[in-house]
Amino acid sequence: MTAALMIQGCGSDVGKSTLTAGLCRLFTLRGLRVRPFKPQNMSNNAAVTEDGGEIGRAQALQARACRTAPTVDMNPILLKPTSDVGAQLVVRGRMQGNRTAAAWQAHKSAMLEVVLESFHRLSAEADLVLVEGAGSPAEINLREGDIANMGFARASGTPVALVGDIDRGHVIAALVGAHAVLDPDDRAMIKGFLINRFRGDPALFDEGRREIARRTGWSDLGMAPWLTAAERLPAEDAVVLERGRACSSGGRVRIAAPRWRTLANFDDFDPLNADPAVDFAFVPPGRPLPANADLIVLPGSKATLSDLAMMRSEGWDIDLLSHVRHGGRVLGLCGGYQMLGRRIADPLGIEGAPGSAEGLGLLDVETTLAAVKTLSPAAGRLAPGGEPVNGYEIHVGETTGPGAARPFLIHGDGRPDGAVSPDGRVAGTYLHGLFESGTARAALLAPLGVLSAGGDHSARVEAALDDIAAVLARSLDIDAIARIAGL
Repeated sequence: MTAALMIQGCGSDVGKSTLTAGLCRLFTLRGLRVRPFKPQNMSNNAAVTEDGGEIGRAQALQARACRTAPTVDMNPILLKPTSDVGAQLVVRGRMQGNRTAAAWQAHKSAMLEVVLESFHRLSAEADLVLVEGAGSPAEINLREGDIANMGFARASGTPVALVGDIDRGHVIAALVGAHAVLDPDDRAMIKGFLINRFRGDPALFDEGRREIARRTGWSDLGMAPWLTAAERLPAEDAVVLERGRACSSGGRVRIAAPRWRTLANFDDFDPLNADPAVDFAFVPPGRPLPANADLIVLPGSKATLSDLAMMRSEGWDIDLLSHVRHGGRVLGLCGGYQMLGRRIADPLGIEGAPGSAEGLGLLDVETTLAAVKTLSPAAGRLAPGGEPVNGYEIHVGETTGPGAARPFLIHGDGRPDGAVSPDGRVAGTYLHGLFESGTARAALLAPLGVLSAGGDHSARVEAALDDIAAVLARSLDIDAIARIAGL
């Protein structure tokens, strides 16, 4: 029988994804066949799988930590927010339309069978399945019909380790409080607790850990320090972008990107953040696009028409046109590419209410959104330089027009992608992962007059996973974790 352990948390952003990835790499290095699993995820950061679907990028990273290819079974239910009260539903990698929050809450229990089928398929090919929960099981108002936390744990018989984030404070209250509010049968699934993100001398919290164990009866599975290597991993939740900074002149080249309300695949920019030749910043609502930027990048969007309207309400369109008039450069990625054209139409209401809008008019193309989503790994060469690029496509709609006769890149099968303005200063592409390759990144930054540090970003991520696994091996009770999982 395959061993399994579920990592749940006392809240969102307590480090569940990173701890799960670290444990995936740790047990993989010990020679086990490990698979990651998350029953239900909510994120606009999605990855394309080899079996032609999409899952949350956190599970793709965890698959990478396991040194295996990501599959749709690793995250069978994905909700991609399109508004404050609605999301696109993706089931086993395929788009299934939009759901309001109320409708999803009422019908999510029907997805339990789908979730369990995926879990059992993964279990059949693994020695250990590490499962990540969502939010917190202590949100007992969401317990009815739950498939993300205790509903899944009990249905599958998977033991749970509960994570508390000490960096937030009140970690004793968070863990003991979860024990107090949980149903007794749910509470019984929790076999131990982990403390995450501790700074300083760990001995100073020994009494706190003993008190948690005394009040809950759960095993103390250890305390992880603040994992600095996690900063080199792609973040799953846009909450981390709230800690962004304004674009300054600290780097050799200044690149800025507006932070859409439904920003998607924002880890496209991780390689720029890591490059010492670049000063990159997301621009939050309420601030203008910086006049001193050398390049403005329009990122991907889960609701392109809505975010285009946001761009205009923020006055960012005026900032962008001024930037172009003064000789600045612009690059649009996926939804950002669509915005740069003359018009976007969504006649079927794929990303919200049916409608259309004038684009920014900086590229001579038009986009019509359609029901079929493009999901595929992609590789090709930049045009006209010919530098190799690798990434993935994940979008709805087709973009056509005279501007497409000047493509941004050529796929390996000869297909053109994207468009470039006649003066070469405005460009757009559907390719995500554009900056991952050191060679491609250097070619894209060269017109800005800067020499990139080079180096493929993937090597940085791999090293970070190894570093995190090593720290967890020292700071957690791995033998106890293995016993609870059934190894």
